[in-house]
Amino acid sequence: MSSAATGGSIGLLRNREFLALAGTAFARAQAYSTVLIALALYAEQFDTTGTVEGLFGTAFALAQLVIVLPLGRYIDVGNSKHYLLAGLALNVLVFVGFSLVGTVEHVILVRVVQGIGASLLWLTGSAVVGEISPDDERGHWLGVYNQVGALSSLAGDVFGGLLLYVYGYQVAYAALIVITMVAFGLVVAYLRDEPGGRKDPEEATGIETLRRLLGRTAIRALVLFRVSFSVGKMAVIIFLPIYARTAFGINPLAIGGILAGGKLTKSALQGYVGALTDRSDDPYLFILGGAVLYALGTILVPYAEVAHRVFPTVVIASPVSAASMTLPPAFFSLFLAYAVLGVGDSVRLPASMSLFVEEGEHFDAVAGSMSLRSIAWKLGQVSGPVLVGAIWDATSVFVAFAVAACALLLSALVFAVLFGVDPAPEGTPVAGD
Repeated sequence: MSSAATGGSIGLLRNREFLALAGTAFARAQAYSTVLIALALYAEQFDTTGTVEGLFGTAFALAQLVIVLPLGRYIDVGNSKHYLLAGLALNVLVFVGFSLVGTVEHVILVRVVQGIGASLLWLTGSAVVGEISPDDERGHWLGVYNQVGALSSLAGDVFGGLLLYVYGYQVAYAALIVITMVAFGLVVAYLRDEPGGRKDPEEATGIETLRRLLGRTAIRALVLFRVSFSVGKMAVIIFLPIYARTAFGINPLAIGGILAGGKLTKSALQGYVGALTDRSDDPYLFILGGAVLYALGTILVPYAEVAHRVFPTVVIASPVSAASMTLPPAFFSLFLAYAVLGVGDSVRLPASMSLFVEEGEHFDAVAGSMSLRSIAWKLGQVSGPVLVGAIWDATSVFVAFAVAACALLLSALVFAVLFGVDPAPEGTPVAGD
């Protein structure tokens, strides 16, 4: 019976193997979003510059860039279940490390380790979902898998922000450890051994396989899109929470609320958009439209500087105590911008992942294709935050986010030109046939 027949996104979670994989996505996204809010607090605590704040993102991405290619090969030839368990265990060590940091250098070092753990979970989990899903439902499986991550990220924004606001770092990191251990147990109990199959090392992801993949117009277009898109997107992800905290004094709980706006639109729409992608003859149009929407949300971010002309200051009183929380006009402006960003992501992600998996199948190297996807992202992620941070230091917040938006529009332009001039051919045979 198809997953659609068992109740769509909720029905798919009744599949125990999918539930285990979704658990890893939940733990990974929960950690990522909570740590992003903590980074805003570290930026204020250590009085960092924009360039140093950019290193918070660059250190994370650089570690992933170094390991993603060999990791893709190991996933092809090894036991994916073991790599998922290793990633979860490493994340537990990351939370212990964050609870002990005392300098900005410590923060950057732990971000490096976090990048390795996140790569293990993201690349392995995505490849396994793509390989064990039914062929005619891959977009739906990947869409719901990402939907779980988006919902978890939303929960991390709200509850992670709340824990940081009320209790501080230690309790927030302890909660993340518990969530990660639950995911570990689900993988042990429910996921089959060698879920992606174990390939002959001669047939697994290697330089020659990647060259063959890059010989495909569709892959080249997707890779170039990912590089330029990640420059803009990662600058927004790193700097928006820091901007909210250091420029407007917004507290961690309210920062979580801002981020939750984008996660809500992203999680609510992504499963549905994944199903639309499966039925579409032109899935690349979803990628193009998502990029344009993301650029729009990005250019809206610095208008928080003049939000007082449109939005009021709101004071929220606690119903059980004399405590209150003030939301400045910038809160509402940033909330709106991040909501637009979430819509852009929900339109883009299922199509992007589905196309990479489809291309990888032509060479029996899904993990290799996903490695290319991740490498392309990391190239922009390494340079984007530091570049935008340096521009911010040298100019202004408006110029910095304008550069990020231009990178996003450039990614859409390059993608549209490549697909319009030379569309990817259908029915490419598996290498060696």
